[in-house]
Amino acid sequence: MYRIMKCKLSIEALKMEAKKFCKKQSEINHKLLIGITDGKAVGTYVEHLFQEELSRKYDLQIGNSAKGIDLPGESINTDIKVTSVRQPQSSCPFRSARQKIFGLGYNLLVFVYEKIDTEDTCTLNFLFCTFIEKQKTADYTITKRLIEMKKDGANKEDIIGYLNDKNVPGDEIIYNDLATEILSSCVEQGYLTISNALQWRLQYGRVIQLDNKIEGITNYVWNY
Repeated sequence: MYRIMKCKLSIEALKMEAKKFCKKQSEINHKLLIGITDGKAVGTYVEHLFQEELSRKYDLQIGNSAKGIDLPGESINTDIKVTSVRQPQSSCPFRSARQKIFGLGYNLLVFVYEKIDTEDTCTLNFLFCTFIEKQKTADYTITKRLIEMKKDGANKEDIIGYLNDKNVPGDEIIYNDLATEILSSCVEQGYLTISNALQWRLQYGRVIQLDNKIEGITNYVWNY
């Protein structure tokens, strides 16, 4: 009996499969989700469906949300986020304060759906699917201002004062280290809104609407 060799998953293939997955799943009756209002349950359902679809076609490493990101392979390094269009946001583990400035450290693949239930049907209309490269996953407002401050010749004390004003998590030592890194390295413009909590709260309202105008962010949009 011959064993079918699977292709190794690439980032381009991942984006292509995500687009196809959204179109396919928007046409299916998801009976298991009828009456389900828990966004986390819907998200887990969609994540597993997509991972199963990928696993049938590709050689890839599957992670899980409890241990880390969903697709942890070195060449993929991507976490999957599934969220309702009513409030396009999700959470992720807090690792360090620098994530807010230099990015999460991994890519994001964001599925945004509209859920419509009837008595015997459940439709998931996927309205947005966005792939965000890791260097674009920092906070929009903070990175925008830090880039401006660096252009204006800000010093370490200016940077520390700004981090303190914005309530970036940390103490004097962390602020000092961050300010040194900010001044000595490139700060890239981020496109998420990241709120402080026990976990980071990621908001996607801006990034899903970029219409492929930003390098490193791929947007797919559907109208139903």
